Parts: sequence; structure tokens; C-alpha cells
Amino acid sequence: MATTKAALRPGVASRRIAEHLREQILAGRLSPGERIVQDELAAQFGASRLPVREALRILESSGLVTLRSSTGAWVSTMEQRDCEIAYKIRERVEPLALAESIPALRDTDIDRIEEIQAQIEATDDVEDFLRLDRELHTLTYSGCTSTELGSMVNRYWDMTQHYRRAFTRMATLDRKWVLNAEHRLLIEAIRRRDVETAEHVLIGHIKRTRLELLRHPEVFSG
Repeated sequence: MATTKAALRPGVASRRIAEHLREQILAGRLSPGERIVQDELAAQFGASRLPVREALRILESSGLVTLRSSTGAWVSTMEQRDCEIAYKIRERVEPLALAESIPALRDTDIDRIEEIQAQIEATDDVEDFLRLDRELHTLTYSGCTSTELGSMVNRYWDMTQHYRRAFTRMATLDRKWVLNAEHRLLIEAIRRRDVETAEHVLIGHIKRTRLELLRHPEVFSG
């Protein structure tokens, strides 16, 4: 990779490296438990090890990377129980973000959410679905002005991405039908500005994935 003066500044380089690794992890190109070789990253970005270490600390704080003393850095893994707790947290945090968001959403925002849902229904590609599904839910929360809530939502989406991908790959046509129906119910409630119903639908939507994952311990054994 070609380097620039900006890339060589530790603060700039560490952010670039952190975003690169985050994209690799969320895209599934770096798997849970995979070792991250710091020297290779430094060479790739034309940087010293200092910004690489800082990038890894950034990702450690977001739950994507685990740093082990004397052994290096690894893509974080989740035990089944850890994932269950993460989803239970999502069941509480995301409805709150949604409730804060709905009054501020514009009709054009909701129109866009419906467009994304149509794209979800039209695709059978797992990676397309993951991207569109996150875009849809992120837009439903976009009216929430709480930075703290937004950070928590993003953190737990990032941490559970690998397991959400595994769940999606296991999904049958019946499960996909239910998922799309839940999305449609959620969008209708948001369109009506019915906060209570929207929260209820979202809680069930997240809970269903959690319960399905609990039925598949093999997802966590790799």
C-alpha cells in the first residue's frame, strides 16, 4: 500500500489501521480467534508498531480484538453465554434508542427504510443481507441524539456480527419470511409513530435471533 505523510502520523495511521481491521472483521475476512500479526500490519500501512498497537487498543475497547500479554492480538471470540448476554443487552438498549429516535424521524427517512426492506426481500446473498439489515436498523435509530446509546448499539452489533452471519446462513425460507414480516411490522409502527408497538416488535425481533442461536451451540465451537 502506498503511504502518505498523513498516514505516517501516529494518530491518523492508528485510526486508518483500526478502521481497516474493523472492516476485515465485520466482513468475515478475519475470523474469531484468528491472530493479528502486528508486523504485517505495520508493513502494509508503512507505519511503525506504535500506531498498530494504538489501533488494536481502539478495537479492544470496542470488543472486536483481544490483547493477550506476551502473545499478541487476536480477533475476539464469544462463548455462547457471552453472546446470549450481548443479545439480552441489545433487547434493552435498542428499544430505548428506537423510542428516542421515532419522534425525530422524517417521512423521507421512513420511505428510505421501506426501500431498504424491499432490497432485503429481493436478495438471497448473506453479505448483502447483513449490510442492508444493519443499514435498516441504523436508520431507525438515527433520530436518537444520545451518543452513549449510539455507541452501545454499535458496539453490540459489531461484537455479534460473526454470529449474526452464522444465523443468517442457517436461516430457512420460513425464518426469512418471519424476519421480513417483523421488519414490516416495525416499519408500520414507526410510520404511525407508535413507539410502544415498535419497541415491542423490536424486542421480539432481537429475542428470536438470540433463542435461535442458543439452539445451535456448534456456531460457537469453531
